[in-house]
Amino acid sequence: MTTPTVAFSVWIWAAFDPILIGVAIWLGWHATQAGKIFIAAIAALGLAILADYVLTKLGIPWIAPLSQDGPMLLPVRAIAGVVWAALAFMARHIFKSGL
Repeated sequence: MTTPTVAFSVWIWAAFDPILIGVAIWLGWHATQAGKIFIAAIAALGLAILADYVLTKLGIPWIAPLSQDGPMLLPVRAIAGVVWAALAFMARHIFKSGL
């Protein structure tokens, strides 16, 4: 088994990117069908990567910066987007049903 080249703390920051979380929760909350969770996750992933890239290029310190020599950790960000959108989707349906 090979040792990972990226520290676990970097993986965690990629999963807890505030822009990713905000967009995934917003779109997941407004999803009317469970299948739209994946659409919300893809949109959150795209917007988060774009915003992180712009913030990094502007030199603004950020939790999950993107650079040419650093990893993007797309699988981590994609899974996190699905999880955050699914949590928001479930929370909305729980609150609507009054449980």
